[in-house]
Amino acid sequence: MSKNIRTTAVDHLFEAILSLKDSEECYIFFEDICTVNELLSLSQRFEVARMLRSHNTYLEIAEKTGASTATISRVNRSLNYGNDGYDMVFARMKEALPSK
Repeated sequence: MSKNIRTTAVDHLFEAILSLKDSEECYIFFEDICTVNELLSLSQRFEVARMLRSHNTYLEIAEKTGASTATISRVNRSLNYGNDGYDMVFARMKEALPSK
């Protein structure tokens, strides 16, 4: 059974994140709110998703990120059956890249 994440507390957290202006502010905030391991786990999942979308194999992803095959599989499931959050962010990041 999945817990409902749409709570007032989560709303407040997202408002705080949306108020951050740049990467430096993100480092400051996230170093305070997350443990090092929590932040590294989040960034690892994001890197796994990026690599899966780039058609890397599980073996390549595991070797490069240190992620377990269970983590890679979970991220893959989110990419294929989730809310398309990863793809939304990837598209926005691609749009933000300067044209060459």
